[in-house]
Amino acid sequence: MSHSEPIIRLAAKGDGVTESGRHASGAVPGDTIDAAGVVTPGPHHQTPPCRHFATCGGCQLQHADDTVLADFVRDRVVNAARGQGLEPAELLPVHLSPPHSRRRAGLHGLRTARGAVLGYREGGSHRVVDLAECPVLHPALAALIVPLRKFVAAHGPKGMVGIDLTLADQGVEASLSHFPIEGLAATEAALDFARDQGLARLSFDQGYGPETMWEPEPVTVTLAGVPVGLPPGAFLQATQDAEARMAADAAEWLGEARIVADLFAGLGTFAFALRAEGQGDRKVLAVEAEQAAHLACKAAGARTGGQVLALHRDLFRSPLQPAELNRFEGVLLDPPRAGARAQVAEIASSTLPCVVYVSCNPSSWARDAAVLVEAGFRLVKLRPVGQFRWSTHVELVSLFER
Repeated sequence: MSHSEPIIRLAAKGDGVTESGRHASGAVPGDTIDAAGVVTPGPHHQTPPCRHFATCGGCQLQHADDTVLADFVRDRVVNAARGQGLEPAELLPVHLSPPHSRRRAGLHGLRTARGAVLGYREGGSHRVVDLAECPVLHPALAALIVPLRKFVAAHGPKGMVGIDLTLADQGVEASLSHFPIEGLAATEAALDFARDQGLARLSFDQGYGPETMWEPEPVTVTLAGVPVGLPPGAFLQATQDAEARMAADAAEWLGEARIVADLFAGLGTFAFALRAEGQGDRKVLAVEAEQAAHLACKAAGARTGGQVLALHRDLFRSPLQPAELNRFEGVLLDPPRAGARAQVAEIASSTLPCVVYVSCNPSSWARDAAVLVEAGFRLVKLRPVGQFRWSTHVELVSLFER
């Protein structure tokens, strides 16, 4: 009888791993693998909910049930912390976003001899998977797959086009790139498409940045009850539920702080949540480098009676200095994937008592966290967040105090 080994964990890229270190693609904890490499599914191995799983590069873990998914998200975050010698005083339950909740998507379209293909790229390839369904997408985005494919088939250029979809307050914003719209007929077809699909906005980037063709009313996204203008291509948390969870954690953890800075603030996702109900006298400074996002946050902030103020500043080149930071009672930072090395060094040198750090990259977060701990902070709370369901992309929200 051949010897079988149990799969005990998932590796960072989603492979199953045995005690002896064997990797098995498509296996999850509870499965077994024999000497010939045959995987026998266990109790946590589920039927992938999407017919494109395994070819589409969008998801890596649809064969794992929610127990395994939550464990994977938790372990990625905890192992990154342990790699820097850090243990949180309190590890909070994992937040997993449900299916059909993703409110933004980046798709690719290509006109072909028989029509068009439209979808995500295959894993490790430039080939486009022609989507028939997508169980991660919000239904409002999924409903546009078929009509967009027809539009690309009828009016698309020769090469690959990019299609970014975002769910705003007024409906879906569609931004098409590498997509020249030439002549009256094509323009009218684009306007008819936007009207027929009830789009909130339709813009085309022909190489000079997005140009809006259709926007019946100004497009907004509501952040903690405040409608904020949504510039084309602006960053938004991928799901509303994960945004709400992280914002609620941040607001609670910064409870006593009356003057707070939100660094890498974007549109003000956290800034507006931090000034919300019950925090009447809290003031938040939202600092952001990207001009369009800063201006949108500034305009919306003007309607909060001075509770949210916006500052335009590149925190990579010009981080807030200790003398500036010392005026705040707490800071929230939500940097891009690379982390916030320069800004964290200044925070370490300041007298700040409290830092909430939101991250979309556990390894850069852990590196920054080690600097904070070295400077006398304690990692008090840590919540892993699986906002990108069925993918290996993991986020977190954390609290440091000293």
